[in-house]
Amino acid sequence: MFRVPFLIAVALAIAFGGGILSAIWALQASAGFGAIRLGVWHAFPEAQTASADPYARSHRARAGRLLYGSAEGLVFTATEDPQGRRLNTGCTYRLHGRTPTARTWTLYAANAAGRPLPTPAALPSSFNARTVLRHQDGSFEILVSPEPQPGNWLTLPQTGSFSLVLTLLDTPAAGSSGLIGLDMPELERIGCDNG
Repeated sequence: MFRVPFLIAVALAIAFGGGILSAIWALQASAGFGAIRLGVWHAFPEAQTASADPYARSHRARAGRLLYGSAEGLVFTATEDPQGRRLNTGCTYRLHGRTPTARTWTLYAANAAGRPLPTPAALPSSFNARTVLRHQDGSFEILVSPEPQPGNWLTLPQTGSFSLVLTLLDTPAAGSSGLIGLDMPELERIGCDNG
């Protein structure tokens, strides 16, 4: 007698629970569909446009962040090294090369929510196109490490995993035609405290 209502209740619980959990996962997984990947860097150029998918719009509203328009800039994020290992604050990384053409750019280490990692005020926590030291050919090298490094050093606190956020402002790369053939800085892991 109670078997049919019980099975209906279980089916509804699974359907509604699964739907809610999958929506939450989709909102936390990315900023939407249409991601581009260049080496270790990924970006969502459609996330800030009128043609953004509903998940991208929800992600933007939930995060409460203002995204750049397609003509203003593009945000690239690196969460793993070229071997697919999650970036860890116990390791030292070397970021080298050039950035795509842009009026200016910024680089900082961020937590899982995309906010800059807390670092002491006297230590370098970010770089931009005007503060980075360059080689004669215009390329640069930045060492990302919890330990002091010579030259361009981006300090890391001892907090676990992190991501690197590279924002290109006023760049032709933000347009859909500029995404092919971009030269992005290369990232490599030099070593870790735990081996």
